[in-house]
Amino acid sequence: MSKAGLMSSPICLVENVNGSLSVCKNAVEFLSRINEPVVVVSVVGLYRTGKSYLMNRLAGQQSGFALGNTIESKTKGIWMWCVPHPKKEGHTLVLLDTEGLGDVDKGDSKNDSWIFCLAVLLSSTLVYNSRGTIDNSAVEKLHYVVELTEQIKIRSTEAAADEEEEEDCKFVQFFPSFTWVVRDFTLELEIEGRRVTEDDYLEFALQLKKGINKKVSDYNLPRQCIRNYFPSPRKCFVFPSPASPQNMKCLESLKEQDLVPDFLQATGRFCDHIFHNSVVKTIKGGHRVTGKLLGHLAEIYVDTIKSGKVPCLENAVVALANLENKTAVQEALKTYQTGMEKVKNKFPVGVDDISSEHQKFSSLATAEFMKRSFKDEKGEYINKLREEIDMHYAGLLEDNVMASERKCRDLLKNLFSDVNKRLQDGVYSQSGGYELYKRDRDAIVEQYRREPNKGVLAEAVLNEFLNERGPEANSILYMDTKLTEKDRNMEEEKERTALLKQQLKEQEEKRIESERMMQAEKERQQDQIKQMQEKFNQELQQQQQEMDRAIESKMMEREEMIKKDMKEKADLLNEEITNLKKEKESSGGFMQEYVKPILGAVAEILPTFLNYRVMMKGLKNLK
Repeated sequence: MSKAGLMSSPICLVENVNGSLSVCKNAVEFLSRINEPVVVVSVVGLYRTGKSYLMNRLAGQQSGFALGNTIESKTKGIWMWCVPHPKKEGHTLVLLDTEGLGDVDKGDSKNDSWIFCLAVLLSSTLVYNSRGTIDNSAVEKLHYVVELTEQIKIRSTEAAADEEEEEDCKFVQFFPSFTWVVRDFTLELEIEGRRVTEDDYLEFALQLKKGINKKVSDYNLPRQCIRNYFPSPRKCFVFPSPASPQNMKCLESLKEQDLVPDFLQATGRFCDHIFHNSVVKTIKGGHRVTGKLLGHLAEIYVDTIKSGKVPCLENAVVALANLENKTAVQEALKTYQTGMEKVKNKFPVGVDDISSEHQKFSSLATAEFMKRSFKDEKGEYINKLREEIDMHYAGLLEDNVMASERKCRDLLKNLFSDVNKRLQDGVYSQSGGYELYKRDRDAIVEQYRREPNKGVLAEAVLNEFLNERGPEANSILYMDTKLTEKDRNMEEEKERTALLKQQLKEQEEKRIESERMMQAEKERQQDQIKQMQEKFNQELQQQQQEMDRAIESKMMEREEMIKKDMKEKADLLNEEITNLKKEKESSGGFMQEYVKPILGAVAEILPTFLNYRVMMKGLKNLK
């Protein structure tokens, strides 16, 4: 993130006014300038639990997000702070501080649910902040997690009940990592007299009870949801109170020496964990999100919520892909056009020069497109780029042909100026004039051929020029009294032979140029197919990693259920793992099917290109 793009203080990303959510345009504009991957950390929790302080520390600042010192919630909506990632060069850390949940002033719990939902959808790490202990009351207050299946859909199609249940099990593929922070923790980290870690403490609090009655089901539901939706391993950090009660009112202005050492140590461990373990935000399919994409994502989800619909991961990816792929086409085309502008400034140039530069910048443009594009499953955008490049190239070919024609005609006109003057002066209208004319003309043709950088129509223009001057040569031939009838017939035959030889030379030049252009196009085609195959492999690998993450998380959950002797839960998890593995295996075949039509479309490049009217015209009916 460049210094010019530094954000000196947080700005509002999602505004919440009277229960109505809207995305702030200035925040989206700021994000649009961030073209590097983003690590997005959201903090959620009940209001007045100290969420903002943690986010300030992650930003490396003492203040920024409003802390407040009263029972009133200071943060409304979702506020954003973008800072250079302290551990990952070329990455931006995006911190999202959310409005406190359960604020009595709001009176609309649905609003809280959407804030929580947006935090889940936008982040790569979700930090849940609470106070005291992780007891049943604390877990029940996290009831928003139970509602996620009603507020987020993975697929856009309507699913049957059994498919919906199967879909619920896949949230773990796409949801952020989960960290529970417990503030003002005063207990000993012991379970049944045994010292445990913070993570053990969290997992103990999320243990499921055996039984099927309503009380057990109600107890298990939020715990089961956290286990189902957020990937293992989950993290936990417990913090003692940061300062004395009287100093808590001015926490933002306290110096480090005024804070409790154990609190500072816990803060340091928490920040280190977030910096080292929070991953880049990805969307369904494993595509890495940039700041620009994050802004679009926020707009898509908020607009969906405002319309009364349920945010859908699949729909969001399609909408993002369309936006990004359009931009990718324009940026790639700009790369090609900028590169070819340098060639245009040198017109006229030979076939090798223009085709090699076309091949070079077309390859660079394709690489630029591949870098930004994703989910171009029908090849719509790569084909659009190809068409745009080919049309631009066709225009350049025509410009180059015209430049070559102008230069060659001007050159011949200048070279023949002395001959024209001699014609006017009657130098050739005397005995032996034809021999003199032929000598002058042939010398000019040799001089013309020695002239460099005439472009692609050098022989064609010369052939046309000599044909145009044929009647002139015949006139001089028949006026030359030195020649007999026999001599004239012989000279006429030589003229016809010379013109035929010139015509054959022109045709040979066209053939060679045609073969060179064909070869250059074949190489360009092969390069594009190679780049598309690499893109396909990259997207397949991203999907496989997404699946591996889910499988690994489910396997950890299964081991936990086996340890707790919860066979029924373990068997269900085992079935989910088997299904995920099958899906992983089949995804490779699906991707092959996805890439075939695109590669097939690329294979049409050469015949399509060779049908361009401009080539037919520019290379004089090239066959």
